[in-house]
Amino acid sequence: MGRAEERRARQRGGRRAAPKRSSGTAGTTGAFGAPGTTASPSVGGRAAARGRAAKAAGSGNTGGRSGKGVIRRLFTWKKIVGSLIGLVLLVMGGFVLLYMMTPIPAGNATAKLQSNVYKYSDGTVLARTGEINRENVDLAQVPKAVQHTFVAAENKTFYNDSGVDLKGTARGLVNTLSGKGAQGGSTITQQYVKNYYLNQNQTVTRKLKELVISLKLDRKKTKDYILAGYINTSYYGRGAYGIQAAAQAYYRKDAKDLTVEEGAYLASLLQAPNQYDWAIASDTGKKLVQARWNYVLNNMVQMHWLDAGQRQSMKFEVPKAPKGAPGMQGQTGYLVDAANAELEKQLVAQGTAASLGDAEALVRAGGWTITVNIDKKKQKDLEQAVKEQLTSKLDPKKRSVDGEVQPGAVSVDPKTGRVLAMYGGLDYFKHFRNNALRRDYQPASTFKPLILAAALEEQAKTQDGRAIDANTIYDGTSGRPVKGSAIGFSPPNEDDQNYGDITVQTAMNKSVNSVFAQMGVDVGMTDVLKVADSLGLDTKGLPAVPAQTLGSMGASPLEMAGVYATLDNHGRKVTPAIIKSAEHKDRTVNLPNPVGDQVISRTAADTVTSVLTGVVDDGTARTSVRENPARNGQQVAGKTGTSDNNKSAWFTGYTPDLVTSVGLFGEAKNGAQVGLKGATGLIPGSGRINGGGYPAQIWAAYTFEAMDEVSKFDLDTTQGAAVQPSVTPSLTQSPTSSPSSSPTTQKPTSAPPTTSAPATPSRPATQSPTTSPPSTSVTTPPASPEDPLNPNGQQ
Repeated sequence: MGRAEERRARQRGGRRAAPKRSSGTAGTTGAFGAPGTTASPSVGGRAAARGRAAKAAGSGNTGGRSGKGVIRRLFTWKKIVGSLIGLVLLVMGGFVLLYMMTPIPAGNATAKLQSNVYKYSDGTVLARTGEINRENVDLAQVPKAVQHTFVAAENKTFYNDSGVDLKGTARGLVNTLSGKGAQGGSTITQQYVKNYYLNQNQTVTRKLKELVISLKLDRKKTKDYILAGYINTSYYGRGAYGIQAAAQAYYRKDAKDLTVEEGAYLASLLQAPNQYDWAIASDTGKKLVQARWNYVLNNMVQMHWLDAGQRQSMKFEVPKAPKGAPGMQGQTGYLVDAANAELEKQLVAQGTAASLGDAEALVRAGGWTITVNIDKKKQKDLEQAVKEQLTSKLDPKKRSVDGEVQPGAVSVDPKTGRVLAMYGGLDYFKHFRNNALRRDYQPASTFKPLILAAALEEQAKTQDGRAIDANTIYDGTSGRPVKGSAIGFSPPNEDDQNYGDITVQTAMNKSVNSVFAQMGVDVGMTDVLKVADSLGLDTKGLPAVPAQTLGSMGASPLEMAGVYATLDNHGRKVTPAIIKSAEHKDRTVNLPNPVGDQVISRTAADTVTSVLTGVVDDGTARTSVRENPARNGQQVAGKTGTSDNNKSAWFTGYTPDLVTSVGLFGEAKNGAQVGLKGATGLIPGSGRINGGGYPAQIWAAYTFEAMDEVSKFDLDTTQGAAVQPSVTPSLTQSPTSSPSSSPTTQKPTSAPPTTSAPATPSRPATQSPTTSPPSTSVTTPPASPEDPLNPNGQQ
């Protein structure tokens, strides 16, 4: 077979063509395939038949093969690759077009800042802010090592990159499109562009503009120009814009005199200025800023900008205490800062800002009209009460301890949650930290009502199975070990007083530690902290141990005012709100309702309120509140508190329409907690300032002046001091019964009022039945009402 025939054979079926037979070879021998003969004609026939069958089979499967053929024709590798290349080219073309059409703009209005206007609830102006605390400095005036701290903190590749971080920007775009907000990744150039040329809004358009302008700026300007712009426009907290203002605000020096350690702290601040400001930072914030400070210095070593040996010798130094900004003297600065903080949290909560740092920038940029809930008259009344009852008696020149007394107070409407008045400290210029918001001091015995609330809400029982209520009998022996706890706890009562068998009502009146320690174990400390948290006290992360019954956690006057307002509001959650409204031309802020859901039953809340009227009429607040001539029959509930070593003293009290928490805190000039003993020089004996002393006096002077009319509690309960007794108790009653006392048949343990009658028609006796029918009378608790002139008064 020739080559041409062989090729045609392969094209027909891949086989050689059978040789043609001559007519003379046909026969029997050929049929058996003998040597020298050709194949039988039947072989070719069978091959042909197979070919026809294959064609027939193929025609029967035409539908399936044609479908796959269509897909193959539509989605070939060439077409897919071509489409991807086309898409990439389209994106590149769009970016080139965007690059050509986007100029570097002039500095925006945000870079120049606007004023914020703050108004009282009646619309009158409280304050105006917005004067820029900024002085631009040339980069040459900033030590090179300090310049490096900012690069090490934010963008180690700054000196070599093209001004953008494509990976970080892409991540930011994806997060914006998915509603997750920004998550870092910006270079120093991008941050400068955002601060000076654009704004803080989290939109795709803004991010794309940021990318383009950063690329252009990096080509047209030097790295030193960009770095100078960045450190001069950034916000560092304390009202300071730019490194020169920040150096003065935190270290009382010029930027040219900053050390590496100080520069590292300022560079660390830029991530979250308020959260990382040492003067107001929480324990978590302090840990975070120290960690970032270490991160900055370690990066400098890695980049060979700092000697490793020098780095090892560096120690974190606490910056100086802040000074108030001009025009913010008195209480004004405290109110403005509190309003700003609440607004910033809300901007983050509703997704307008991705972080507190971004929220701070939005608020500081200005253009806001913020109306606070502060009532101008009540604010004046509170300031006057603090001055008359306390600060006018302080003389640091005579007694150093007088310079360490820090008062704070918050007043709330329990029906609306509005913060009507706030006292942050002696003066915003003299003490930057707002004492009304600080939560680094123990609330002490003001926590005890929350234990009772938990007992009532959880329907708890004592170790021997008796239901816990206002009439339950407990052993009030000082230092008695609690029963039923794996953790030993034997708290002494104040002044180590023993009370014997007493009711819960009397234990609350006298603030008996041993009773409430046992009650906390009976209820279960996990449940106690759970209920306390639901009422508004942040207990997350606290260990559920018996020691918490003495109020050993931290709390602020604002927080305690919210807790007691929830009790006053019959168990419906009240979250104190400082802001009434916040308006801005570029954005809308929706404020949450301060009054929330029912968190404990009305009966439980009202029973606690009823019991707390006894603290005022028969207990530790008797002298300061019950006998105050201005009371005029006003019904009052409340609780005193005095912490260990007298570092804090509290009174949180309420009427049906007003809740106010007053706290005094001992704070040394270096920020350390110290005792209040001996302050004012007017307290003899131990010199202790108790909650029933100055805090209760301030509360009474303010409340009885601020209240509009005399009111009574509307309580859904059959227990507690405010309940009119219906049955005269017998000393032979069972402890599981519900005794009701009558002062007409039993002698009360506390002396009758000398100036005004108690608010309730009849006050129950503080004597109580014992756990078994006694052969003689029950132990009578010692009458020791807390009094500023009585150092033996109880907390």
